[in-house]
Amino acid sequence: MDKARKAGKSVALQKIEETARNIYNSIMKKKQPVLVSPLRSLSNVKYDEKEGYFELLGKTKQRTLTASTIKTFAQTLRMMTLSKELIETDDIATKREAYYVSKNWADARFKEQTESDAVMDDVEAMFGLNREQLGFIPEEKGGDVAGRLIVIDTDPDTGKEIRIDCTKFGSGAYSVPSSVENLKFETKAEFILAIETAGMFQRLVKHNYWKKANCILISLGGVPTRACRRFIRKLSEEHNLPVYVFTDGDPYGWLNIYRTLKVGSGNAAHINRYFCVPNAKFFGITARDIVDYKLPTHPLLEVDIKRVKDGLKNDPFVQHYREWQKALKDLLVLKKRAEQQALAKHGLNFVISDYLPQKLENPKTWLP
Repeated sequence: MDKARKAGKSVALQKIEETARNIYNSIMKKKQPVLVSPLRSLSNVKYDEKEGYFELLGKTKQRTLTASTIKTFAQTLRMMTLSKELIETDDIATKREAYYVSKNWADARFKEQTESDAVMDDVEAMFGLNREQLGFIPEEKGGDVAGRLIVIDTDPDTGKEIRIDCTKFGSGAYSVPSSVENLKFETKAEFILAIETAGMFQRLVKHNYWKKANCILISLGGVPTRACRRFIRKLSEEHNLPVYVFTDGDPYGWLNIYRTLKVGSGNAAHINRYFCVPNAKFFGITARDIVDYKLPTHPLLEVDIKRVKDGLKNDPFVQHYREWQKALKDLLVLKKRAEQQALAKHGLNFVISDYLPQKLENPKTWLP
């Protein structure tokens, strides 16, 4: 186990044992034990451009052991116990596996995985750690990578280095693993292009756009997973690479995919500092692009309009940047949204021959 992982797991063990000790002491003193964790929502975050990510304010929620909370309290303690076992045995469990393990917890078992996930998130937030440090890993795939990058991993059996050349996957791509902390990189690329859809990623890979632009292509596959965000952050920081994000021209692409990658989310504000990519720039479809390129569109849905209004009213990131306020208002006025693939109106490879080169040449079209 590398030093960083050992240190993270040691901190996790300390926090688990300290919390257990405090609960035990409260019970011995005949006092009601209390678990305290930060409130995880946009109402409890702030955005500071210098820091580059959503940070927690001081609001907390308390879970006191009472007749009405006894089950959730017990589930929280059992989840901490499972985490302790995973750390001490150097093992892992997916979120789904943790849910099924709870079936052995008698009356403390979870009925649905949503309950299990919520308790796991509470434990994570309570300790201010990411779930990987607690022994839990995500189910979802991390993302796909192609281009001028060599990933240096370690063979788990021999401990020897494995060099993975991301230019050698033919029509395929390298898949980001669930944990990326032990990875090292070699690259001479000039930038990272993070792409919302798998279809657009595949087109750029098919035509070797990474070779033409001397870049690294990463498929986000929608809202990027933690592993994908951490991979981009680590690669960008270690090699001083700018990150450009290419999404659809809609509120979901802007406020869910891009903003989550750049500054994090309210729900995960306790760990945004590990996973966000503060130097990211928005490189995707804007309302201006829809007009200038005469793109085929779809009408904004009610959920889109609500997302825009919520962003303007409640999102500290949007409130910080006038450029994003204008972009969202422009979309409301236009009442339309457009997909990345709409660029195919001008030819299947118009995105490669015209759109992306024009974006690269004109930083004024980017958004912060």
